[in-house]
Amino acid sequence: MRCIFIPIMAGLFALSLAACSKQGPEAAPHVDTAAINDQLSIGLAIPSLNSPFFVELRDSAIAEAGKQGLKLIAVDAQDDPARQQASVEDLIQKKVRVILLTPTDSRAVANVVREATSNGIKVVSLDRRVDGAEVSSHIASDNVAGGEMAGKYLLDKLGGKGRIVELEGILGTSTARERGQGFHKVVDNKEQVKLLAKQSADFNRAKGLAVMENIIQSNKDIQGVFAHNDEMALGAVKAIQAAGLKNVAVVGFDATPDAIAAVKAGELSATVQQQPALIGQYGVQTAKKLLDGQSVPKLIPVPLNLIQK
Repeated sequence: MRCIFIPIMAGLFALSLAACSKQGPEAAPHVDTAAINDQLSIGLAIPSLNSPFFVELRDSAIAEAGKQGLKLIAVDAQDDPARQQASVEDLIQKKVRVILLTPTDSRAVANVVREATSNGIKVVSLDRRVDGAEVSSHIASDNVAGGEMAGKYLLDKLGGKGRIVELEGILGTSTARERGQGFHKVVDNKEQVKLLAKQSADFNRAKGLAVMENIIQSNKDIQGVFAHNDEMALGAVKAIQAAGLKNVAVVGFDATPDAIAAVKAGELSATVQQQPALIGQYGVQTAKKLLDGQSVPKLIPVPLNLIQK
């Protein structure tokens, strides 16, 4: 049957259109590709890509997301808690289904984590805990045990006595708190061990250099340094070398490529290996399980090792 349109009335035209559409091929159902993409999207919010640790974690997460068929959106807070809150809110607006989060400040992210979960978005914390809000899972090394490992190594290296310095990470982060806690479990109340200085250098190499320079100006008799991450440890090494100090044992944390190279060169005494690539990989695998409706453990541990020459 042919459809013949006679331009007499708008009503007849509409009826003719309806008749033709009924007799043509059945229209394909509308597919909301945006909704499908959202369903497969996960977010990764990290403190700073200035840190090799978080670059390795991000790259591993991206690679694993590709294997799992997931779209991953990574955002960088540049060590600014307010910026991180805004970037996580942006992930919420993009309707990602799971957010993998390493807090810039463990307590400052609590409100935005609650906002995410109230919108049906699962949150998994990586490396650093969230204080004051519930997450689906926490994936990290045991930072307290890592601090103990560093403390025991440093005391062994110094023969159980000496004047030491502690470079803290960003105050307010769980990693700084827990690594320091583990370290002090070992070195506190040792009669022949004196803590000369304990100061934050914000997990940053340049700040580690500057803070260590200031400490050396008033305390040149230093035998050991524990830094809460490798970036600060490498900054401390530069300050120690520039001051001409000898036989100072410096221990870092994370086992970044630069730190491992420094251990091999004999510049850094040791570093606690936390394996950020595994943290990123486990994070995406956990996100996929959550997307599939599976239950996940509240705590997923990542093994620690001590790298020394």
